[in-house]
Amino acid sequence: MVDLTELMENEVFKAYASYTTIILSKMMFMSTATAFYRLTRKVFANPEDCAGFGKGENAKKYLRTDDRVERVRRAHLNDLENIVPFLGIGLLYSLSGPDLSTALLHFRLFVGARIYHTIAYLTPLPQPNRALAFFVGYGVTFSMAYRLLKSQLYL
Repeated sequence: MVDLTELMENEVFKAYASYTTIILSKMMFMSTATAFYRLTRKVFANPEDCAGFGKGENAKKYLRTDDRVERVRRAHLNDLENIVPFLGIGLLYSLSGPDLSTALLHFRLFVGARIYHTIAYLTPLPQPNRALAFFVGYGVTFSMAYRLLKSQLYL
């Protein structure tokens, strides 16, 4: 059984924990950004959310879609699709004993790509900016999975 104190002294695991904290904080920011745009643009998805702006037919005008709200929401959904696999594979990878410099490269590339992807999505920057950021992050997760399967797991 792994001792938790020993785990917290593992440099690769500390790096994983640090970069995971950064990327999860960014993902939490996206929830806040979605709420901000919904409130400032008075665009709501559920009738109970717009009750403060009127009742009946008056409140229904706030049940609509908005391009800016949808853009932030899609960026957040894209985070969910990409960060969750990174969390699981990255954890297993960090526990597999990789070289610290290689692990740091993986973690930094992924976090940088996801932050850039968000900037490219929200600004919006012309393609292929967003696509390149997506594929860099995806490639990093795939690289960790490949290294993990190749060196540590039974196939």
